[in-house]
Amino acid sequence: MTTVHVAAPQDAQFLAPNQIVPLLIGATVDEVERELVLQTLARCDGNRTRASRVLGLSVRTLRNKIRIYAASGIEVPAYHD
Repeated sequence: MTTVHVAAPQDAQFLAPNQIVPLLIGATVDEVERELVLQTLARCDGNRTRASRVLGLSVRTLRNKIRIYAASGIEVPAYHD
């Protein structure tokens, strides 16, 4: 499994999708999805319900993805109040 880390400009939250996609070329869909899930969890302070809403996934689907990541040795953001 290849880990791809993309260095994005600090104002990346203001980039249009057509500006972001070129930064992702070379990564697999699974890698991009995993990074999106993990970063969303981190921004939601590990709150799976909130992260699932942001991602448009059911909590069950998110939990299953987290279980797969953890089984692969990937660190998943923990819940913080």
